[in-house]
Amino acid sequence: MRQITPLELVARLADPPASRPLLLDVREPWEFQYCHIDGSVPMPMASVPARLAELDPAREIVVICHHGGRSAQVCMFLERQGFNRVINLAGGVAAWAAQVDPKMPQY
Repeated sequence: MRQITPLELVARLADPPASRPLLLDVREPWEFQYCHIDGSVPMPMASVPARLAELDPAREIVVICHHGGRSAQVCMFLERQGFNRVINLAGGVAAWAAQVDPKMPQY
């Protein structure tokens, strides 16, 4: 499973829109509402299997959770489903808040 650091992701988000990865946030809705990375798409971990058709297997996907555990599980699931361009955000939104956006609320 590939990983990307928050600072590497910031650089990737500066790419032209057509080449930016999809940011898939697999936390629960209340967590997403409390704090999130702009542009990320909420899809709670438990709903990913039922919503696979909404994801493009050809597009690069960065999976996000709070600390990186749930997102790593979702990455492995997606890889088993044939998604080849899946990346885990190392440290999740907690690392994003520490390295990129210190004003982001934490829980």
